[in-house]
Amino acid sequence: MNKTRRNNSQRGLERFFGPLEAKIMDILWAHSGLSIKDVQLKLEKEKDLNYNTVMTVMTRLLDKGVLTKTVVGRTSLFTPVQSKEQFLEKQSKELSQSLMEDFGPLVVNHMIDALDGADPELIEKLERKLKALKEGK
Repeated sequence: MNKTRRNNSQRGLERFFGPLEAKIMDILWAHSGLSIKDVQLKLEKEKDLNYNTVMTVMTRLLDKGVLTKTVVGRTSLFTPVQSKEQFLEKQSKELSQSLMEDFGPLVVNHMIDALDGADPELIEKLERKLKALKEGK
């Protein structure tokens, strides 16, 4: 079960994870199947971190259901359950649906306003979707 939080005051992955969790997830999305020590060594390039701190955070991510653990010999290897793209797709969809449920027309108006300067392909996709919705009703 995925128990990621949502923090609307943050941006990017930190909207769903704490700062260290987000860094660890980025590392594991780039290099799947790493041990806690492997992740700690990659994190140490930026900041000196204790092994136990990294272990605690990775265990928390495992408990949240975003990582899996495979034991090979005496080493535990951690892998994300979903690709970064799949994770962001799921989270953004849930966030959009939640906003629609809570604020309905206001959200639609703000999303339309946010289309100023949007990629023309995105606008075309939106137009096709709206047309399909109209024809389906």
